Amino acid sequence: MIIIKIGGGGGINIAGVIKDLAELDEQFVIIHGANAIRDKLAEDLGTPKKTLTSVSGYTSVYSDEKLIDLMMMTYAGLRNKRIVEMCQQNGINAVGLSGLDGKAIQGKRNQGIRVREKGKLRLIRDFSGKPKAINTSLLQLLLDNGYVPVLCIPIIDENNFAINSENDDIVGVLQAHLKADKIVQLIEAPGFLDDKDDPTSVVKQISKLELQQREEQVEGRMKRKMMALRKLFEAGDVTVYIGDGRIENPVKDALAGKGTTIK
Repeated sequence: MIIIKIGGGGGINIAGVIKDLAELDEQFVIIHGANAIRDKLAEDLGTPKKTLTSVSGYTSVYSDEKLIDLMMMTYAGLRNKRIVEMCQQNGINAVGLSGLDGKAIQGKRNQGIRVREKGKLRLIRDFSGKPKAINTSLLQLLLDNGYVPVLCIPIIDENNFAINSENDDIVGVLQAHLKADKIVQLIEAPGFLDDKDDPTSVVKQISKLELQQREEQVEGRMKRKMMALRKLFEAGDVTVYIGDGRIENPVKDALAGKGTTIK
């Protein structure tokens, strides 16, 4: 079982990803982002996104009701259905689901994000949270009958509200429940970079013991991603391939070790 995580950047070669997936001989599920489309629509509507940085240094998007609406339009709508369409065109019988549908991905809403503003600590609450479980029977029913789930946010909270969540955290929950032994993460970079400004500084291999050190090395959203990877390896045995989603054969090249391999 492979979990394919498609980044939401505008440069990702979705067509190349799907063509590679059509040739896989293993079961897989897809989880995707759509942040580039979301941010463009937010700007067009005059409601640009806001970001929050917690006191511990982790950055996240401020998820008010307007942002949830934008996510429903862009993640669960445009990007999800275009991926499903492309899957069908390549012989993959895909079913697109947000975390809301059939409670496919269930989470718990955050109690608040501690931020520092003008020298004072504030607790900001929004519609965001952590994934806690998936509807395993629903996803397994689809997989057992030859369908490929194509998943995205928003997910559903304990009170049945739509909430934003981090795909990196969702991948961890999916892996725990579906027992995937491989995870392919496709990003807008050749792999994990030792120097974020130098695309030639790809780190070919990272051991799970190095993840804590790497987490301390990076900032912002990458810091959150490294924390999610660390937790993933704390939970069990898995191999993660971080590959360039912009190239001709993103999945094939990632699995061939042409990006960064973590195991």
